[in-house]
Amino acid sequence: MIRIGETDYAFTDPIVLLTLAGSAVTVFVFELLIMSVRRACQSAALMAPLAQNIDALGQRVQSLSDGQHQLAGGLTHVSEAQAASQANMLKLMEQRLADVSSKMTENLQGTSTRTAQSLGELQQRLKTIDKAQANIEKLSGDVLSLQDILSNKQTRGAFGEIQLNDIVSKALPSDSYTMQATLSNGKRADCLIHLPNPPGPIVIDSKFPLEAYESLRNATTDREIADAGRNMRVAVRAHIKAISERYILDGETADGALMFLPSEAVYAELHANYPEVVRDGFNARVWIVSPTTCMATLNTMRAILKDARMREQAGAIRKALRLLHRDMELVVERVQKLDTHFNQARADLDGIGTAAERAGKRASKLDNFDFEEIAPEPIAEVVRLARED
Repeated sequence: MIRIGETDYAFTDPIVLLTLAGSAVTVFVFELLIMSVRRACQSAALMAPLAQNIDALGQRVQSLSDGQHQLAGGLTHVSEAQAASQANMLKLMEQRLADVSSKMTENLQGTSTRTAQSLGELQQRLKTIDKAQANIEKLSGDVLSLQDILSNKQTRGAFGEIQLNDIVSKALPSDSYTMQATLSNGKRADCLIHLPNPPGPIVIDSKFPLEAYESLRNATTDREIADAGRNMRVAVRAHIKAISERYILDGETADGALMFLPSEAVYAELHANYPEVVRDGFNARVWIVSPTTCMATLNTMRAILKDARMREQAGAIRKALRLLHRDMELVVERVQKLDTHFNQARADLDGIGTAAERAGKRASKLDNFDFEEIAPEPIAEVVRLARED
């Protein structure tokens, strides 16, 4: 038990226990403070170099911080430059992409247009080819028909006559030729051209022996070609002789005749491979003509006919000129007479004017009449009017 002042406190009293505990704690804290101070002194002695190190470390940290700030600024600048470069690069790439896209679009449009144009032209060419093929098929049919016609001797002769009639009708006036004319020997000429003398009427024959030419064209072996060529010479020479004997008549026709070939191919074949036959025709005065050369010959004949008709009409022209000259002489004579009448009428008018002037003077004197004696005036000579014959 503890006595404090006048009061006794037991050790078991909570207040005493609390007080003792507080005192113990206070002592313990005080001792801790003393120990802390001692250790703080020791630590202060130990912390002096550490503080210096910490200051140096702080300066380095500050330097590092400044470097970091500079690095951050550099990184920011680099980042901004990189961003600007990327933006420019992106813009350039977008522009180039747009240019490439535009060019590709233009190229595609141009290619599409050219393709469409090419397809259109191709379509037109295909149409032309189809049309040409149709014409070829039609021509093939016509050729087959022509072959059928030429395979028959009668139809072949009619074909040559029709072609000759067409050429002659286009080249000459209708009154200058006669188709199927009969001569004095009873032979019938396919066409007779009425040329003046000389040379006189000339005959054109269109019955060429095409059988020999067809055989020559259809020959395949050397033997067939040789036989066909020999038959060709014989047939053409025989036909030349027949024309010379039938259509060259002394005093009636010209001293020559024309043998018309309805095909340019036959004409070319004769002149290319059978020149001796052509010379035989020259010697017999039988001139071999094709459609082209026949047209040229007929044009020459037309000029001859025109010149002959002008010579025939020259007498009528001279007679008309004489009558015209006589009429002009009569006109001159009548004009001379008319001029004489005009001169006489002019003289009569002058006389009438003179008489009228004198009559006027006398009338003025009558206006001033008085009873004085008027001196007599000479009697004016009366102008007589001439009578018209």
